[in-house]
Amino acid sequence: MPEKDYYKILGLDKSASGDEIKKAYRKLAMKYHPDHAKGDKSAEEKFKKISEAYAVLSNKEKRQQYDEFGASGFNQRYTEDDIFKEFDFSNIFREFGFGGGNSSRRGGGRHSSVNDFFFGSAPGRQAAQRKGNDIVYELPLTLHEVVSGTSKAVNLQSNGRMEKIKVKIPKGMVTGKKIRLPGKGEAGTYGGPAGDLFIQSKVINDPFFEVKDFNIYINKNIKITDAILGVKIPIPTLDNKTLNVNILPGTSHKTMMRLSGLGLPLMNSDARGDLFVRIHVEMPSELTLEQKKIIKKLAHTGI
Repeated sequence: MPEKDYYKILGLDKSASGDEIKKAYRKLAMKYHPDHAKGDKSAEEKFKKISEAYAVLSNKEKRQQYDEFGASGFNQRYTEDDIFKEFDFSNIFREFGFGGGNSSRRGGGRHSSVNDFFFGSAPGRQAAQRKGNDIVYELPLTLHEVVSGTSKAVNLQSNGRMEKIKVKIPKGMVTGKKIRLPGKGEAGTYGGPAGDLFIQSKVINDPFFEVKDFNIYINKNIKITDAILGVKIPIPTLDNKTLNVNILPGTSHKTMMRLSGLGLPLMNSDARGDLFVRIHVEMPSELTLEQKKIIKKLAHTGI
């Protein structure tokens, strides 16, 4: 499926201001609105495209996501329902002089998608094809699966039957990331296409590693003598390797060590986060008589 260039659809540059986006949409909406191009199916399709573009670019958060991740990355994060959530056609069209979005024919108010605006029920209007609803399936993944990528079998209850789908999970599918499987959602109506299936990741808590964004954290305890004299300690990684890391003499409690590039991979990128090691210096709760004598001798030396 070709990527949607929302700026190009509205005839704008990426630097366009909010007022310029609104002005461009109004001009195109006046041209392609169904009430101005009655019976022209191509005009309806163009109107849907410009409305989708406006719904994204007029929303500060969605526009930022679109600019940052591009069309492909944006569509992995936002379904059509997400795009048109809280997008009020009635207010917009009243402002543009379309009589409240022709609410007498299309129900007015807020619509979950632009198809609701076009294909809502209306007296005397033949039912049109409508795309089926999208499905979001939350898939639990381990940190090791996020690092290496994996394949998963998903059992999906759809349209009254159970379907087993094999899904390839790319690296970097941290919690909230989505991949889209076109046509695997709910069936369309009146011969319309099926919706899409979105696989959304939910990373399982790990007993050893803590996750923050794409960085991971691990705690390592060392003895007070090791903190004073220095020591080499083993650090496990999510790549199933063990690194021997030098703890320098004089390392203090809660020191944070950074191991670059050993965190979680960014989706669709060669970059990775970092692994941070928190050093906890253990204080003995009890000392033997011999240990107390040695500590007292050390105290006399000024340590």
